[in-house]
Amino acid sequence: MVGATRCFRTFALLGLAALAALCGCRGRDGVAAVKEPTPGVTETTVTLGSSLALTGHAGYLGTQTLRGALSYLKYVNEQGGVHGRRIDLVSYDDSYDPPRCLANTQKLIIEDKVFALFCYVGTPTTVKILPMVEDAHIPLLGMFTGANALREPFNRQLINIRASYYQETAAAVHHLVRDLGRKRIAVFYQYDAYGFDGLTGTELALKESALAPVARGSYVRGTLDVEDGFGKIAASGADAVVMIGTSGPCARFIQLARESGFAPIFYTVSFVGAEELARKLGPLPGAVVIMSQVVPPTENAAPAVQGGAQEYVRLLAKYYPEDKPNSVGLEGYYNARILVEGLKRAGRDLTRAGFIQAIESIRDLELDPGLVVSFGPDNHQGLEQVYFTRLADGRFTRVDSWPRLAQTLQEARPTGSGAAL
Repeated sequence: MVGATRCFRTFALLGLAALAALCGCRGRDGVAAVKEPTPGVTETTVTLGSSLALTGHAGYLGTQTLRGALSYLKYVNEQGGVHGRRIDLVSYDDSYDPPRCLANTQKLIIEDKVFALFCYVGTPTTVKILPMVEDAHIPLLGMFTGANALREPFNRQLINIRASYYQETAAAVHHLVRDLGRKRIAVFYQYDAYGFDGLTGTELALKESALAPVARGSYVRGTLDVEDGFGKIAASGADAVVMIGTSGPCARFIQLARESGFAPIFYTVSFVGAEELARKLGPLPGAVVIMSQVVPPTENAAPAVQGGAQEYVRLLAKYYPEDKPNSVGLEGYYNARILVEGLKRAGRDLTRAGFIQAIESIRDLELDPGLVVSFGPDNHQGLEQVYFTRLADGRFTRVDSWPRLAQTLQEARPTGSGAAL
């Protein structure tokens, strides 16, 4: 009798609409159990949400990340989707502004009721939403940032694809010091979470070689006010500058250096965006500008190239014919590949927890020849590789031999000059 009373009260609270869903599902007390619907999942669709810069000084990064991902998602949808569900992506512009990103994310979770968050761009924006992600227990996959705050402490809701800024700067400092013989290294950085992360990674890497930055210079996010930071670094006599910024301020810094005769090696992390920086700088003869990448460089990603890069080039030409293949878009494409693989493995009965478990089951998945991604219950970063490119003739091409580059720089350096070239 007590069990029946409990059951009646439960039905009364749930209402007649929920009563039908309870048929055949009973708990230990004989009370019918309710299976909560998974947000963003219907019989025919799964909806994702993204907040990223589509305008402003980081607009190129957000636009290309989104289009690279959508190129693959549109293709998958044309093939029937995943387990009969079309993948829909709701995207909002945050202009690389943390408060706007926070508001967008709140809307995505509460109003749009998305299944997961996807392809966020930038450290200060993404770090801002972490408490909300944790509270909502919603997956966030494929962030265009290598921030350590998205990796430590470990957060099971976060799925990183790319290598970290610590890995990028560690590899760069290694080559600058040991292969190119640079010991007077300065750091130019954006004065926010992104810049601080890159600065810390550089300092840790220099410490491994018993070195420290000879100078530090910064600028405020969203501005081109680099003169103060440039002055500090130029006065230091640095022979290499690690740059943690966006394309506009970094290009402005390099242009000021050219005008003043300051000629160190310039190195930038991947977030700067190779194609956009090359466009802003032009051919720039004689300057040495090196950039790390976390996906294989795309300068040879033509139809003759095999693997995922070839598919990205083909799909981008189909869906966004006005765009040229680029490393940012390729990273977005890889993000979508991992997303779809997770959805496939999660099965038809899709839940957020099941999706994360499915991602964790991915082992040695080949995205491109030699590019293999793996995850695990304690490993939510799929890729570790770092590649390097150098600006030449107005575009970035892969650095295949550091000894050859060192020899080229040595031959080009004027006798008795402390300049890089």
